[in-house]
Amino acid sequence: MINNCVFCSIIGHEIPSATIYEDEKVIAILDIAPSAKGHTVLIPKKHSKDIFELPEEDAAHIFTVAKKIAGVLKEELQCDGINILQNNGKAAGQTVFHLHVHIIPRYDNDTIKLTWTPGEYKEGEMQGLAETLARKVKEF
Repeated sequence: MINNCVFCSIIGHEIPSATIYEDEKVIAILDIAPSAKGHTVLIPKKHSKDIFELPEEDAAHIFTVAKKIAGVLKEELQCDGINILQNNGKAAGQTVFHLHVHIIPRYDNDTIKLTWTPGEYKEGEMQGLAETLARKVKEF
């Protein structure tokens, strides 16, 4: 637990939450400022600032639980789709620096906008970058 971390305070039951799932590793709560009804925040109990600090075994568990919650949301809310989002760093939109995953029900006619302007690579740039990254991933 980290002092002044709102998610650590929720995990410690110092701040009330609408919990929909909890086990020894994670807690899932309804977001207090939801982008859609049922918007859930899945939080590991062990504080990790972002994905770069997250142990691999915790990542596997988080996405197993996220899949289960997404299935329940889809069935219960009859939504047309689900976004599963996880931001790392201020530039990526992270505002609470305790890793968390948003599970957001989506509907064909909703007004939520999660888009970007498509870019493009120069001739040969994409393949060169892919080769460099593939080599680095093997070494990581």
